[in-house]
Amino acid sequence: MSNLNSTPRSVRLHIGIFGTRNSGKSSLLNALSGHSTAVVSPIAGTTTDPVYKAIELSGLGPCVLIDTAGFDDEGALGNLRILKTEDAFKKTDVAVLLFPQDQKDFIKEFEWAKKIQDAKKPLLIIVSKSDLVDDTSFIVKGIKDKLKLDALVASNEDKNIQHRVREAIIRLQPEKDGKKSIVEGLVKKGDVVMLVMPQQINAPQGRLILPQVQTTRDLLDHQCIIISVTTDKMEEGLRSLRNPPSLIITDSQVFPYVYERKSESSRLTSFSVLLAGVKGDVEEFARGAAMIERLTINSKVLIAEACSHAPLEEDIGRVQIPRLLRDKIGESLQIDMVSGTDFPDDLSSYDLVIHCAGCMFNRSYMMSRLKEAKSQNIPMTNYGITLAQLSGILEKIEL
Repeated sequence: MSNLNSTPRSVRLHIGIFGTRNSGKSSLLNALSGHSTAVVSPIAGTTTDPVYKAIELSGLGPCVLIDTAGFDDEGALGNLRILKTEDAFKKTDVAVLLFPQDQKDFIKEFEWAKKIQDAKKPLLIIVSKSDLVDDTSFIVKGIKDKLKLDALVASNEDKNIQHRVREAIIRLQPEKDGKKSIVEGLVKKGDVVMLVMPQQINAPQGRLILPQVQTTRDLLDHQCIIISVTTDKMEEGLRSLRNPPSLIITDSQVFPYVYERKSESSRLTSFSVLLAGVKGDVEEFARGAAMIERLTINSKVLIAEACSHAPLEEDIGRVQIPRLLRDKIGESLQIDMVSGTDFPDDLSSYDLVIHCAGCMFNRSYMMSRLKEAKSQNIPMTNYGITLAQLSGILEKIEL
């Protein structure tokens, strides 16, 4: 069994639970997790911000359960809660939609079912509170006729709900698109791989940053031989090897330094570039980087970062990339910065979006941002690919 505590939330299967207020969403989350994680109350609107619960489910492995506010919430605060539910939907890999039997109609449920299907997310429909009516066959047939889906019927007293829902999600679990692992296709058993890792000031005290940890684990899983060095020890590390490493993976901000010192036979990439292939569409990001060459002093760039740490000296997104862009284009280049879950709905004023590696996001969330940019015809790239483009070596690294 995998170690839940060592599995980042960003790579776990995200299961979103959606429905109207008081439809049984929080009760379902508690039943699936086996804990009283979410507050359950007969008062409509108890859940405000989404509740995220990391668990491990047999047959599914590490997961994140998301309990959301009712999508029928009302008023100014209700609208804000619905926006949070919409944001949770973007992170969802598998959607669970509740049709509570104590309702008169299911207009909003069917609207959300179509929204989920249009987004091509696997959908599990549960007819909840079935103990409140004598016959559920009418709504089950309506779901079948309108959505071409079978519904799972559950009552408030269903003691077997965890098993039934888990088995249904196992059958629905999406095929993983994109790369299945960080170094897929780049290494084979026994390859020597050098990791060049400048210890950044934003790294946790005494620890490596998440992309470095994830990449190291993936290389170990591929039975590679790993040599890890800081930037200033790279040349000494290379001299200690009988043969040049098959692959060098570096922090993107030292691309030029590493490229100049590596052997011609050693392939080169970065942690950020590798994550672009797992979390997003690396080919699309590479195409987006071409826009850098077309930027002018009148252009406008958006830099988006998944984490929301306070600005630091020589911060890659807030300092280094803006400085390099302005050195290339001109000081009047306009650059905006957003972080965390902040991301504009309207990107039309921007000529380019540059996103971080997204190590704190899952693929569904990162792809939702890429989809938004593409729908508005705004090129999007990521930090590592941007730095490779600005260093003039994008065509010479491994994507």
